[in-house]
Amino acid sequence: MRDGDGWTQCELGHRHWGVFGAAGLLVAAPGPLVLLQHRAAWSHHGDTWGVPGGARGSVESAVQTALREAFEETGLAEEGLEVVKEHPDDHGGWTYTTVLARAAAPLPVHSLDPESTDVRWVPLPDVDALPLHPGFAGTWPLLRGLLG
Repeated sequence: MRDGDGWTQCELGHRHWGVFGAAGLLVAAPGPLVLLQHRAAWSHHGDTWGVPGGARGSVESAVQTALREAFEETGLAEEGLEVVKEHPDDHGGWTYTTVLARAAAPLPVHSLDPESTDVRWVPLPDVDALPLHPGFAGTWPLLRGLLG
């Protein structure tokens, strides 16, 4: 367990995982493809698709958190990734930061923890047809535009 693990409530009254906020990694690769994670049914907002991510540690940056979580959950190493942008979604006292990165090609990934049932490279036009995690669904139109 890390010092950032735990539930908290933002000023909007929502319950969030990550005492110090949270971060996730949205990776784009030629195709165009994006790396997505299918959350286990038992997890918070389960049976939805989003990006690998999780709680920030007290001394971690959003980029460090996103890269660490992606590696822990999918085996995706940061070598071969170019971090290009951060998008903070501030809920008032709690922030989820999506870290956007590019890969020159779809890198090997695998579902490595019980929080997810699948991780895969999804064609960009197919993302909207998936049942998306509510937080990801809310920012997806903006994030898609930021992918360039």
